[in-house]
Amino acid sequence: MSNSIKQPHFFGYGSLVNRNTHRFEPTHPSRITGWRRVWHRAPVRPAAFLSVVPDPDGTIDGVIAPVPDHDWAALDAREYAYDRILVTDHVHHDAHAVRDISIYAIPSGTAAAPDEAHPILLSYVDAVIQGYLHHYGETGAAQFMQTTEGWDTCVLNDRAAPIYPRAQRLSVEEERFVDDMLSTIRAKVLV
Repeated sequence: MSNSIKQPHFFGYGSLVNRNTHRFEPTHPSRITGWRRVWHRAPVRPAAFLSVVPDPDGTIDGVIAPVPDHDWAALDAREYAYDRILVTDHVHHDAHAVRDISIYAIPSGTAAAPDEAHPILLSYVDAVIQGYLHHYGETGAAQFMQTTEGWDTCVLNDRAAPIYPRAQRLSVEEERFVDDMLSTIRAKVLV
């Protein structure tokens, strides 16, 4: 397919930042304004996942990637508890052949705060942070941790037996970085 044909794209701000969790290529570092990232849970999911909420002062670093031939089915299935929202005018990037950028968000009417019965999964955090380390380095990954709301709940340490279906193996340095960041923000990690 020619690069001159404009493709719809998604804006990823969580696990979609990690290229190892999907096959949408190429990814491009980008930034969205008017949104902030939060931990939420949806009634149809057993754990808390990242979502976004509108915030006129918010800014999120992430990535965009194409959805060839408008074939959203696989991505919509992956993000099954989320609504897909068109955000083209709020995303800043240097990519070419882009149109119609969408973001996924848990609908506000169904979103709830994480709790001990629906914790944040460490295997999910690991996948997200690995992606941010790749695209934005330690400074960007630390900024992700500091600007995401909802860390005041528990994080379930499932590294030994990951619950998250797209869990990634981290290097020793990456694990240490994640653990240090969780300690810095005083997250309650359950073993």
